[in-house]
Amino acid sequence: MTMIPEFVTELRVRYAETDQMGVVYHANYLIWCEIARTDLIRSFGASYRELEQRGVRLAVSEASVRYIAAARYDDRIRVETRLSRVTSRTLIFDYTILNADSSQRLATASTTLISLDPSNRVTVLPAEVRRALSGHEAYDAS
Repeated sequence: MTMIPEFVTELRVRYAETDQMGVVYHANYLIWCEIARTDLIRSFGASYRELEQRGVRLAVSEASVRYIAAARYDDRIRVETRLSRVTSRTLIFDYTILNADSSQRLATASTTLISLDPSNRVTVLPAEVRRALSGHEAYDAS
């Protein structure tokens, strides 16, 4: 498999993402991972919506987050995302979440997505999608 470079997404912590103490609520880290993951998929030539329209459905089957330091309201956040593994039915993404200004590591995370057919049964990812996501070719959404 070709080594896929990391993809970077930056965002700013919104007030609604924090608790009474101004600290980011833990579940928001997974939302940031989703934003970064969909940005990475889009960088391969097709949005997640376009993949769904072609019958490719991806569902999170596993997620983990290791919290290291707190993010706070109005911090600039950098999410470094890597597609670390592509198999016939799954995609595994790894994330490093950092304070964009200080480069302090805030969290690491991983998600596993599984390919589903329109009836929500596990299915094989189309070969052209696997090749595109593995970095071997651009994905043609047409």
